[in-house]
Amino acid sequence: MRLAVINDELSQDIDTAATEAARLGFGGLEIRSSGCVPPHLMDDAQLAAVRDAVTGHGLEVAGFDPPALKCALPRTDGEVASVRALVVDAVRRAELLGAPFVRIFTFYREGDPDPRRAANAAREVLDGVPADRVPLVVETGMRTNSPTMRHTLEFLDALGDDRLGVLWDPGNSVFSGWDPAPFPQDYALGRDRIRHVHVKDPNGRDGYVRLGDGDLPWPAILTRLAEDGYRGWLSLETHWRIGREPLTQRQRDEPWGEEFTAGGFEASSQCMRLLREMAETARTASSDGAKATA
Repeated sequence: MRLAVINDELSQDIDTAATEAARLGFGGLEIRSSGCVPPHLMDDAQLAAVRDAVTGHGLEVAGFDPPALKCALPRTDGEVASVRALVVDAVRRAELLGAPFVRIFTFYREGDPDPRRAANAAREVLDGVPADRVPLVVETGMRTNSPTMRHTLEFLDALGDDRLGVLWDPGNSVFSGWDPAPFPQDYALGRDRIRHVHVKDPNGRDGYVRLGDGDLPWPAILTRLAEDGYRGWLSLETHWRIGREPLTQRQRDEPWGEEFTAGGFEASSQCMRLLREMAETARTASSDGAKATA
């Protein structure tokens, strides 16, 4: 398990975020907004500056998070082309950053989740997208057609493209209201397809809280990941702020700029320390368990 944090949960200044991540012993920054510019609107010079700041602090780019397929289901050829263009450009941007994947969603749901309908639309959108250059991972998204692992796997099975992996975000599953306890069942269901994990802690559907104070049993989750030999990133997506009201739906949907990040530095730093301690404990517990059974 390697530790990362989404940069704009700490700061809109990439050097500030990278400095704090390195200071706390993290290995990567997952890139979303920077300099108050959304990830899909940064020009190449900005992307290169972000990459150089990350690597200059001895870190890796742990992922790239554009709002791909984070929209209503496309209904016209023009809408399909627009969504496809964003994904194609995201792959190019991820290459420039040196990111290991591009995160995509499954479109905002209309009523109950409909993963098969979303897959039909995604198949048309992704036709011609160069997925072999930078892998695509599908997030268990709070407002999308895949709020849980079950929905995500149904989407992937209907899509029929084994190149895509899963970005497991159990906090989104809880906050969506579709699965108040996604561990261990959801994890066991999708374990073989998980390529990346987002770490945040919901308090029911009221908001997000300090890591360890919410609904998810993160120590148990991390121990299970360690026991199973998970070698991907654990990426903190704090979504908890100190000294302000919980993030609004719009701020969670469009997580960029100071309106989103304000209050995040101290909150994320606290959660990074907690995540580091939990990961170290999980590694030790896994190692001790392996020795006991040897």
